[in-house]
This record gives sequence, structure tokens and C-alpha cells, in this order.
Amino acid sequence: MKVQNKVVSSAVRDDGPSSSLHFKTNAETIRENIIHHLMSFQGRDPERSGAVDISKALSYTMRDLMVEKWIATQKTFYAKKKKRVYYLSLEFLIGRSLLNSVINLGIMDEVKKAVADLGYDLSEICDEEEDAGLGNGGLGRLAACFMDSIATLKIPAYGYGIRYEYGLFYQQLVDGNQVETPDNWLRYGTAWAFDRRVPVFPVKFYGHVTTYQDDKGNYRAQWVNTKDVMAMPCDMLIPGYRNDHVINMRLWTARASRELDLSYFGQGNYIAAVESKVSSETISKVLYPPDHNLAGQELRLKQQYFFVAATFQDIMRRYKKKNETFDAFPDHVAVQLNDTHPAIAIPELMRLLLDEEGIGWEKAWDITVRTFAYTNHTLMPEALERWTVELLGKVLPRHLQIIYEINHRFLETVAQKYPNDGNKLRKLSIIEEDGGKKVRMAHLAIVGSHSVNGVAALHTKLLQTRLFHDFDKFYPGKFNSKTNGITPRRWLLQANPELADLISKNLGFAWITNLDELRNLEAHAGKKTFRKRWSDIKRANKVRLADYIFKETQVTVDPDSMFDVQVKRIHEYKRQLLNALHLIYLYHHILRNPGTNVPPRTAIFAGKAAPSYWRAKLIIKLITSIAEVVNNDPRIANRLKVVFLPNYNVSQAEIIMPAADLSEQISTAGTEASGTGNMKFSLNGALTIGTLDGANIEIREEVGEENFFLFGMTAEEAEYEKLNPSRSPMQICEQNRDVYNIIESLRNGSFARGDKALFQPLADSLLDQYDPYLLMLDLESYLNCQNKVNEAFLDQDNWTKMAILNVARMGKFSTDRTIKEYSEEIWGILVEEEQ
Repeated sequence: MKVQNKVVSSAVRDDGPSSSLHFKTNAETIRENIIHHLMSFQGRDPERSGAVDISKALSYTMRDLMVEKWIATQKTFYAKKKKRVYYLSLEFLIGRSLLNSVINLGIMDEVKKAVADLGYDLSEICDEEEDAGLGNGGLGRLAACFMDSIATLKIPAYGYGIRYEYGLFYQQLVDGNQVETPDNWLRYGTAWAFDRRVPVFPVKFYGHVTTYQDDKGNYRAQWVNTKDVMAMPCDMLIPGYRNDHVINMRLWTARASRELDLSYFGQGNYIAAVESKVSSETISKVLYPPDHNLAGQELRLKQQYFFVAATFQDIMRRYKKKNETFDAFPDHVAVQLNDTHPAIAIPELMRLLLDEEGIGWEKAWDITVRTFAYTNHTLMPEALERWTVELLGKVLPRHLQIIYEINHRFLETVAQKYPNDGNKLRKLSIIEEDGGKKVRMAHLAIVGSHSVNGVAALHTKLLQTRLFHDFDKFYPGKFNSKTNGITPRRWLLQANPELADLISKNLGFAWITNLDELRNLEAHAGKKTFRKRWSDIKRANKVRLADYIFKETQVTVDPDSMFDVQVKRIHEYKRQLLNALHLIYLYHHILRNPGTNVPPRTAIFAGKAAPSYWRAKLIIKLITSIAEVVNNDPRIANRLKVVFLPNYNVSQAEIIMPAADLSEQISTAGTEASGTGNMKFSLNGALTIGTLDGANIEIREEVGEENFFLFGMTAEEAEYEKLNPSRSPMQICEQNRDVYNIIESLRNGSFARGDKALFQPLADSLLDQYDPYLLMLDLESYLNCQNKVNEAFLDQDNWTKMAILNVARMGKFSTDRTIKEYSEEIWGILVEEEQ
């Protein structure tokens, strides 16, 4: 059975199609353009074309509509001399673009009719599109949501990144184990990209630095004998919602500086010439190579500098069109660093201003700090990038010099404030001395930016009080909070069209660009007919997901069971293992108490583990092994099912989110920066079981504590327990028979076909008194909270009412609000109220 994504119907405003200068946007003209693109772009006979051909031709047609709006948008930027924002991110997890473009262009009915005239259903056509492999997690999806909101709010901005030929990896499950295969998402090309021949920029690596005296008698540095790679731009267009405003992401592709190095031919070595070309172009081949070895680290550093260097040459090119000096640079240019990945941009801008433009240090540094702002996305120490001085000096020798000078001048100011305090200098230094010299990129980003923001209230507080406490004291007012959000266009209007339709029929369409309007749903929560329609839509979404689950895993699940969902990157701090322990407990409980009144439950997991993260991959194996036992035990029947969906991506999320009853947001308090999956689930009517971590705190404040299933320690309690444990995991195991049985089943091979050694490492980690994620200390609270979830789910009518109130109170968590705050409070751009 082919599972199709539903397409928005009357939920989309029906006040007519958007304007177009290029061609009319009625159904007949759209159909003619589809046929034109079938023939001229694809060389296909329209009478012999299939759904995949129509999908690409329709994509080209939508791109035609967007490009004229993009040109008009760019002309507006120049005409009004607007300050421009450059959002630098190594990830943009945009998913599919076709349906999103149709919705935002406002021509849904016309497109559906045009496609139907050709004998197809639009949902079938949209399903043919490949997910763009340009990101792998929440950071990249947030960047994609930001682009949608930036375009919708008409902010003059660009996204900059890398056009990866291969995504992270395609995840398969073989005997329950994750197996990685290449994600060659571009193997058939993409209709959405404009490959540009100009501007093309050289990016330098290696070499060494010399000095010379310029014609004014000043000593200048020169980076010479470098190995150069060419950066070629590719533009992907992002339309705002029904406002004729289109921005672009500019993604860079690496090309050899010369197609083949002719010097090798003189030596008769053609193979070396080809190898040199391939080596140069590796930079944009694969998203985030493993960095556990030196070669992986070097490639990742080269990726980061490659896109930063190309981006700043593009920024300079654009700025110099209208400006002869750099005095006004920060007034025209705002650069947002999405985590530390682009932080090398700080010494790069300094290099350009010092070495290329001949500006003095003090003025160049003032320009740099006023230009940059830095978003921190993590509290995990291993995710705070540190580059060895040896590696950075080898790959980017001039940048290392500049970083040392930045650090020297910064520490001089620290010493003035804290005289004779060597410990303070060590804590704040950009250069880490312990265990070999390393450059702390987060420190560089803080020192070189005028704004540092966290992505949730708790996250920002922990940055200020724990991670960067000394910096917060040294730079009062620099740290601020910008709680993350999601775009309602993608995550409700597109992903859940029937629910969006119900909302629009009762509230109108204003919620699409002003999510606070959802608050008016509260008045409908008490209406029986409204709740009935709401629950019918939820069940239809669950049927669709059940069909998808069977298609992908051959497991049959009951749409009337509780869909208990945890989908996200597999990591110990996100605690999928805690969820798995509850499933073992529930399995034992049903077996021992066959008459117990526990609602049937379908536990759904999805997510990828990093290829070298063996413990995370072992957790996947445990979940799939639990599924093998539970799903095949006739004593359980349909009371419990466990499913792990392979190759989690945006398109899969759009099927899962609308169908979820319960959202698992169970990370150890104080470890998750924000989370945006929690927002997507809540916006689609799922109730949350979670800790007081990340944005969970703010979600609970908004939806009401009575509509949130809370368990576990607070961040303060978790931090205290790590240092002063009240009980050891072994004591908990000895004192709680249910917990003992869970751990014993891991040890005795019950879920490993009798192999007692397979999951012993997980049992050992659970019983380790130094477990940093405190699973055993939160387990009892989690099990008790899950019992409350069971009780609540038995009252379906009240559960539906709670779900409605969750959706009604999610207005805060729109990226429109987040981006407005960035724009006005960090970038200095007032958002025009046109909505």
C-alpha cells in the first residue's frame, strides 16, 4: 500500500493566488508549464511521463514563480538600502520543498487542479520528492524554520551553508542493528537549486605567513603558498507565506582550483592529477564526517572554514557595491553564528580587514564585534568545539596568529579587571593549556560577538551560571535568551491539514502568521461536537501512521492504542534507554497481571546514532530486541507493541507528529538546550511526558501543569546528585523489585536470544554510580508518571480536551516570535507589521 502525505485543502486561505509577472497562476497555465518543463528540461514525452517526472516538472514550475519574486525582493533590498542579515549554519534540514512552496505561494487549489488534469493526485506527486540531505538534527531543522519565518516577516536575510552531495547517512536496520549506507540525495539532481557560474571564490588552506611593508610604511601579513579550493554558489529559494517575498539560501560546492593540475601531466602522472581534484572536492561531499580521527577532524575544520571564507567574500562583494569604506559595515551587515561551527568567521573577518583592506587592529576589532552575534545550542562539553593548535596552525596558519593576538589583547583587559588572578585568566582564555594547547571556539565566539544567546530560558540561565559564568560576569548584558520555535506553516498547516482545516473553520486564517490566535481554541475545548471532530482527525492520522509502520516494518499496530512516541537523535542524554526500561517494566506488568486495566500502547522510536557512537547503537539494538520479544509474544496480543522506524527524516516526522498521543521529552534536566520536537508534538495535539529541561519548562508554563506529565529531578537537583548522591543505582535496584527485574532481564539474555553478554554494557552503565545521565535516579519517578499517563488515557474525552488546550496555548513557540526577537533585539532591524 502506498502511504501518501495528505495535502492541505480549505485550511489554506482561499482569497486567490499570489501575483505573478511571469505567467498566470491559474490551473490551465500551471498545467501548460508542467508540460513545458517535462519536454524542455527533462526531455520526456508527456504522454509517457510518470509521477516522478511530473513531480520534477511541477517543482521547476514553482521555482519559476519564486525566482521572479526573489529578483523583486533583492531589488527592494538594494533600493531601500536595508541592513542585511547573514545566517551562517553548517546545517539546513529543509526536508521536501514542493508542498511547502505551493502552500506559501498560495496556489494550492490551482496546483491540485492542474495535477489532476494530468491524471495525478498532488499527494502522490509530492511523495516522489527526495528529502534534501543538508542537515541531521534539531540545529539544522531550526535553521530551516528560521528561513521560513525570515521570509514571512520580510527580513532582508540570507542563509549560508554547504551543499552536501551526500547527507549524513541512510539508516537501515539489519537484525536490529543500525547499518549506515550513503545518502546520495543528489543522485538524480534537484529541481530547487540554481547552480551559479559566478561569483566563484578561491578559498585558501595550508601555506605559511610572511610580512611585508606596504606603501604607507605599515607592516602587513601575507598568506602565501596555499592550496586553493574554489567555492561555487548554489541558490535555493525560500518563499514567505503569501507575501511575494522570497529569500535564498546560498550553499557552497567545492571545486578544484583547476580542473586538473597540468603539472602532473608533465610528469606523466594522470592519476595524481585526478586524485588532487577529488581531494579538493571532498570538502562538500559529505555532511559532518566522523571526527574521531585526525583526518576526520581536519576535513571538518576545512568544511567550516570553506563555507565561512566563501560567504565573507560574497558579503564583501555585496557591501562594496555601495560603500567605499568600512565605517558603516556593522550598520549594513549582521552575521549570526549558528553554534560554534562558523566561529572561524571571526578571525576570517579580521584577516580580511587587516590584510586585505589595510585597516588597523582596533578599528577592525570594533567592526568585527559589532557585526557578529553567537547562538549557543549545547550544554554538552563534548559538543563545545576545541581545535588543537597544531591542526589549526597547519590548515589555517594566519587565523591561528590572529586568534593568538585576539586572546592576548583580551587577556590584557581581563588582567586589568582581575589583577594577579591567574586562575581567572586560565578560565577565560581562548587557548586551553591543559592536555595540549587547543583553541576553544565557544570562547572565541563569545569574545568576538556583541550578543550571545541561549535557546531557552533554562539553557540561558545555565550558560550564565555554569558553563560561561565568568564570561557573563565579565560581559554584563551580553548574554540573552531567545527561546526556539517552529514554523506553523510546515508543522501544522502542511503536516496536519485536517486539523489545520478544523482550526481555520472555527478561528479564521490569522493563526497561520500569528500563532497567538490559537488561544481562541480554548473556548471550543468544552464543546462535545468539536472534541469529537478533533478525536476523529487524530484517529485518521494514526491510521495513516499505522499504514506507514506496516509498510516500513511489517508490524501491525492498533490505531486505537496510545501512540507513545520518541523520535530524535539517539544519544545517552536524550535517554531513549529510560523509555526502553519502562517498556520492559510494562511487559513484565502485563504478563504478571493479565487482567490489569492498562490501555494498549504502541511505543514508536526513530532516530540515528552517530556511526562511531557504539553505546547509542547498542541502545537501538536493545529497542529492536525488545520489539522482537514483545511483538511476538501471544500472551501480550495487541496490548503492547514496539516499533523502531528506520531512517528518520523531516518527511517521516510530518507523518509521525500529527499521529502522536504522547510525546517523550525525557532528557536529564540540565542537558537539553531547548528541543523543538517537543513543540512540534504539542502543536499537533500530543501530551508531553517530560523533565524540567530545555523548553519543556516553558511549554509546561504555557499549557498548564495539569496538562503536562512531569517527572524527575530539576537541573539543580540533578547537579547536586552528581556530587552528593542520595542513593546509589545499586541501592535503588535492591530496594525496588520492579527495577531489579528490569536490570536482571538485561543481564540474563531475556531480550537477546539468550546472549547474556550483549546488553551487559548497558546494565553496567545503569548501575554505575557516576552515570552522568542519572537514569536510575529518575527511573522510579518515570515509572510512576507513566502510570498516571495510563490512567489519563483511559478517559479519552478528557484526554482530547487536554490535547486541545495544548494546541491552544502554543502561540509562544512560533519561530515568527523567535525571529522577531532576534531581528529587533540582536540585529537591530525593526520588523514591519504587515501581517
